[in-house]
This record gives sequence, C-alpha cells and structure tokens, in this order.
Amino acid sequence: MRFPHALLLAVATLGFAGCSAAEASPDRSIDASVDASVASAPVDSLRDAVLNRADLGRISGRDSAKVWLVVISDFQCPFCKRWHEQTAPQLIEQYVRTGKVRIAYLNLPISTHRNAQPAHEAAMCASEQGAFWPVADALFASQDAWKSKFEVEPYFDSLATRHVRDAARFRACIRDGHTRALINTDVSRITRLGVGSTPTFFVGSQMIVGAQPYAAFARALDAALAAAPR
Repeated sequence: MRFPHALLLAVATLGFAGCSAAEASPDRSIDASVDASVASAPVDSLRDAVLNRADLGRISGRDSAKVWLVVISDFQCPFCKRWHEQTAPQLIEQYVRTGKVRIAYLNLPISTHRNAQPAHEAAMCASEQGAFWPVADALFASQDAWKSKFEVEPYFDSLATRHVRDAARFRACIRDGHTRALINTDVSRITRLGVGSTPTFFVGSQMIVGAQPYAAFARALDAALAAAPR
C-alpha cells in the first residue's frame, strides 16, 4: 500500500487513551526479505500475489476519494477495540460509504500482547481473500475470549474460516507465514514515523493519537476535505 505522502510528514503528538507500542518491533529477517523481494524485483510470484491481495484487502473506500484515514491498530488493544466498535461505524457510514474518504488499516501488534501477532496474521490471511474487514470485526468483538488463550490458533482458524471463501488456502497462508512480511513491514514503517501507541491515526498530515470520539475525527476529516484539490 502506498502511504499518503502527507503521512510521512506528520510529527505531532497528542494526549491519548491507547496501548503503548514501545515493545513492538519487526522481525528483522522478515523485514529484510521484504526489502529484497516485494519492494524490488519479485522472487516468488505466488508469495508476491498473496501479499498484493492482502495489502489491497485492508483498504476500504472509493478510488476517487480525496482523503485517507489511516488506522494504526493492534487487535488485542482494548482501546483499539473501543474505537473500532464505537467510533469507526459512524465514520465509515458518513465518510467512507459516501465516497469522501478511503480508510486503510496498518498492523502494529504489540509484543506484550501475547496473541496480537497471530490475530494480525489471521486478519491479513483473510484479507488475501477479501475478508479483512469482517474478520477484523470478529476479532475485536471476541477480544476478551481469545486475548489470554495459550493455544489461540484453533480459535482464530474457526473465527476466520467462517468468512473466507477457501479455508484450505487460508490455512496454508497461516502455516507458511505468507503475510508475516507485510505485517513486519508495517511495523518498520510505523516505527520510523515515531508512532508509539495504538490506536493512532493519520488524516492528511494530522496525527490523532488514542481512541478519540467521533467529533475529533469529523473535524479533521472535514478540514482535510475542504483543503483537498477539487
């Protein structure tokens, strides 16, 4: 996914209600493999195709939308759950479905959240089949049920395969770690931007930190839309 150019310029920090990402760090070997293959010449065409589909699957909205809302989140973060369930639906209804805004999800699984990484892998493997958003909904809705499990993979398998078209393909994606590189690339980019907690959001060049209410996002989106070229 191409980051909105303004995202690379954002440096502001605000008060927040969120989960600390100080412990989040990418797997350097995986990150290196992304730099060597996906970001340059493709080596494994099947893996590249999976990554491309997974990447596109976590974007929602019309191509003609003038403004991006970039969501940086952790499926095990309770503040991310609160925002996803209490604020996101109205934003999607008022801005995304009306064609004004595109929303994109970036992965920041926090290492102190024991089941965050497999949750993100489940979501991104579902994204490869166009099912990122329903699986994201299900992961947040059931967060209390899986956050402390010791063997969480069967739970995620059952949850995700209710939404994907091809369960065998989903399981192969999980088994072979097909989307792990994409997740770790997200973490690397987010870390370079100086983001230190989830949820964090970018609207144009504005960073919004924490599970802020709908009104905070509406103000930022309306301002970005007013400033967008016609």
